[in-house]
Amino acid sequence: MSNPPQKSSGVQFIRIRHEQAGQRIDNFLITLEKGVPKSRIYRALRKGEVRVNKGRIKPTYKLQADDEVRIPPLRVTEKPVIHVSDSLAQTLKQQILYEDAHLLAINKPSGLAVHAGTDIQTGVIEALKTLHPDTLFLELVHRLDRDTSGCLLVAKSRQALLHMQNQMRSQSMDKHYLTLTAGHWQQKQTMVDLPLKKNTVIGGENMVTVDEAGKTAQTCFLIEQSFRDCQLMAVKLFTGRTHQIRVHAASQGHPVAGDSKYGQRDFNKLMKTSGLNRMFLHAWQLTLTHPETDQPLKLVAPLPSELRLFLDHLNTSLAT
Repeated sequence: MSNPPQKSSGVQFIRIRHEQAGQRIDNFLITLEKGVPKSRIYRALRKGEVRVNKGRIKPTYKLQADDEVRIPPLRVTEKPVIHVSDSLAQTLKQQILYEDAHLLAINKPSGLAVHAGTDIQTGVIEALKTLHPDTLFLELVHRLDRDTSGCLLVAKSRQALLHMQNQMRSQSMDKHYLTLTAGHWQQKQTMVDLPLKKNTVIGGENMVTVDEAGKTAQTCFLIEQSFRDCQLMAVKLFTGRTHQIRVHAASQGHPVAGDSKYGQRDFNKLMKTSGLNRMFLHAWQLTLTHPETDQPLKLVAPLPSELRLFLDHLNTSLAT
C-alpha cells in the first residue's frame, strides 16, 4: 500500500495507486478537492503549481500508477470535518449487501441522501469514506433519490467505476424496483416508452416532465399484488433517467404512493392514514457483471421493515 499524502507547508505529495490510474489530472484534483472552484484548479495547473514527477503537465494528462503528484494549497479555508454519528455508522454497516476489493453494495435507507449538498452535511458516500479511511477510491456508480431506499453501488477503483457505468449505459445491467402505485393498471404488464426532460419549472419548482424534446426513457411495470386502492408493482428500468419511475407511473395515472412531487394528494393522504410515512419506492435487485471476474453478480436488497409492515397492513385491511 502506498504512503498517505505528505504535507509540507500546505503542499501535498500524493503517490498514485493502481486503482487511481487512468484519470485525467484535472478530474483527479476536482474529485480530491471538493469545494475548490474549478477555475482555481485550472489556474494551478496552468501556472505549474501542480506537478507530476516534478514536471509540469497539461490538464489532460492521464495519471499513471506510482506517479508522484505535487498539490499546492488550494483552499482558503480548511475542509469541514465530517462527523458520522454512531447510529448512522451502525446502520450503514448493517445494510452492506456485498463487499470485496472492487465494489461495495449497500441497502440505502430512505431519507438518507447519497451525497452531501447545500443543506445536507453528510450523505452515504461521505459517511462511507469516513468509515473507510484507508480506501483511497470510493465513488458512486449511480444515484438514488433521497426518499428511495434500496441497492446502491459504490466502486472502489476507477476501473471498477468505469466498468459498471459502461454496463449501465449499454443497458446490460438489470435494475428492478418495487413500488406501490395508485389505482389498478389495466394490463398485467405495461411498457412505458416516453421521453423525459429535466428542469422544467412548474409552479416555481424544477420538475421532470414527459416531453418529446427530452431523452429516451423506457420502464416496464408488472403487477405483483393488488389491493383495494393500489397495487404493488415490480419495475424494470431500461434507462436511468432522473425520477424516471415516478414520472412514468404518474403519466399513466398511477402515481407512486407517498410521492409529494408527482403524486396525488388525496391518495397520499389515504396511504398516510393507513400508516405509510415515506415514498414507497425501493431499488430491489441489481444484476451485473463483476468488474474484475466478469462473472454475473445478483444483488438483492430486502424491503425495509416499514414497507413490509405496511404491506401486511394492506393485506389485512385493504385487500381486494
